[in-house]
Amino acid sequence: MILGGFLFFSASIGGALAWVFSRLFKHTTHGLSLLCGGFLVGLLVVDVIPSSFQIYKSFGLLLGILLGYLMFEVLNSLFHTSHTQNPSVSLLAIAIIIHTIPMSLTVGQLLGKASLSVAITASIILHHLPEGFALSTALLSQGERLWRLFIYFIAFSIFFSVFIQIGQYWELSDKAQGVLMGVSIGLIATASISEFILHHIRSVSIKSLIAFVLLGYLLSHVFHMLVE
Repeated sequence: MILGGFLFFSASIGGALAWVFSRLFKHTTHGLSLLCGGFLVGLLVVDVIPSSFQIYKSFGLLLGILLGYLMFEVLNSLFHTSHTQNPSVSLLAIAIIIHTIPMSLTVGQLLGKASLSVAITASIILHHLPEGFALSTALLSQGERLWRLFIYFIAFSIFFSVFIQIGQYWELSDKAQGVLMGVSIGLIATASISEFILHHIRSVSIKSLIAFVLLGYLLSHVFHMLVE
């Protein structure tokens, strides 16, 4: 639960930074959505995809990415059919939860061992700061209130803590972890491009489109350097 609390704190810092940007772009929710899309694409390109292909085998990742895309299509259809509020945010939240599962299980397996050093623990927690920023930006771009952010962050912390506990008793194979990571990549990629970029592409000028997406992409580089 302590690690879950640290995750909540890290995600909240990301949320606070997102709130600052939402104040800067308070007159354009479309711009905030595009910034979120650019940030997510940058996060995948700069950090998630390269590190995943270093850790897991390509076949499992590619299979997971395909499954993630298919899952997006199914969930997107269900959410839009049922008129769920802010389906893009729900899809992103599911993707981030799936993304934390392999890491949580690994932490659970290392818990109590010398290999889980303070530096590694701090690195794991800091890596959730970008996720907090991305989800907060997505929520704020939809006009949601701040209290909903805390509900999401508490839910992530609980999921993180639960899977750490599961990891102490159940070891998930590298192949399965690779597929799960691929699913999260597929979901995040399709949600960011479809829901946060293409969905708003006709609402702003070409110059604004490029500016917001590029700014989000550059911010992902900044976050990457902070957590390295």
